Amino acid sequence: MLALRRRDGVAAPDLAVPGVQAEAGLLRGRAPELGARPETMSVHPSVLHGFGNAAESYERARPDYPADGVAWLAEQLGLGPGITVVDLAAGTGKLTRMLVPTGATVIAVEPVEAMRARLELAAPSARALAGYAERIPLGDASADAVTVAQAFHWFASSEALDEIARVLRPGGGLGLIWNMRDESDELQRSISELVEPLRGDEQTHVGDGWRAVLEAHSRFGRIEEAAFRHEQVLDADGVAERVRSISFVAVLPDDRREEVLTRARDLAGPGPIHLPYVTRTFVSRVL
Repeated sequence: MLALRRRDGVAAPDLAVPGVQAEAGLLRGRAPELGARPETMSVHPSVLHGFGNAAESYERARPDYPADGVAWLAEQLGLGPGITVVDLAAGTGKLTRMLVPTGATVIAVEPVEAMRARLELAAPSARALAGYAERIPLGDASADAVTVAQAFHWFASSEALDEIARVLRPGGGLGLIWNMRDESDELQRSISELVEPLRGDEQTHVGDGWRAVLEAHSRFGRIEEAAFRHEQVLDADGVAERVRSISFVAVLPDDRREEVLTRARDLAGPGPIHLPYVTRTFVSRVL
C-alpha cells in the first residue's frame, strides 16, 4: 500500500439523506434532461455497443475489487449510514454491490441498458438510474460522494468534472478505482499483447492521462492514492470470456472475435489460472 496523507481542513459533509427521487421526478436544483446523447459527451460508441453486447460476459468474467481497496475508499469518503454515494458509470455493479454494506444510500448511474439490467439484479437495494457523466440525473448538492470504477478514463474532461462537482455537497469526495493487469505476470502480459493492437481510438486506463485533467480542475483538491494487490482465478474459457468483455473486442466481426478468443484460450492453457492485478485507488475532494 502506498503512503497516505489525509486531507485536513475539509468541512464535514451534511449527513442528511437527500430526498432525491429521480424516478418520481423530484429533483433539487439543476438536473439536465436525459435524451439523445450530445456529441460533446465523451462516451465512445464501443462503450454503448460493445458493453451492451458483452454485459453478461462482463458480469461473469470481470474481477471484483479487493476488499481492502474498497474499504480504503469507503474510509476516505466517509461512507456509512446517512451518507449518499453515487456510483457513476456503474456497469453491472461490480463496485456498487460492495458499497451497499457500508450502510450508505447507494445510487448507481449507468448509460448502457444491458449493463444496468445486470446491475439491478446484482445490487437490488441500490437505486439504478440512466445517465452520463456529463448529465447526471440528480439535483445540485445531492450526494456526499461519487465513485467511478474502471471508467473515469472514458470521460476525464472538465465538463464531466463540472457535473460531478455540481451533484456533490461542499467537501464531498470523488473516489476512483481501477484494476490494472499486473504485467510482471507472463499471461497478463500476453493478454495485453493480444488485445492492445485492437484498441483503435478507445481511451485507455493505462497511464495517468486522466490525472492532469483532475489536477487542473478548480473545484477539486489534492489527490490521495493507494494501491492494493488483487487476483482472479479462471479457467481457459473464463480467460476467453474475460477478453470478450473488453468493449473493442466485443464489437469485432464474429469471425475475428472468435479468432481472438481462441488465441486467449490457447494462451491460458489447462487448469485454474491465477490472474494478478494491481488495484489503484484515488480520492479528491470538491472545494
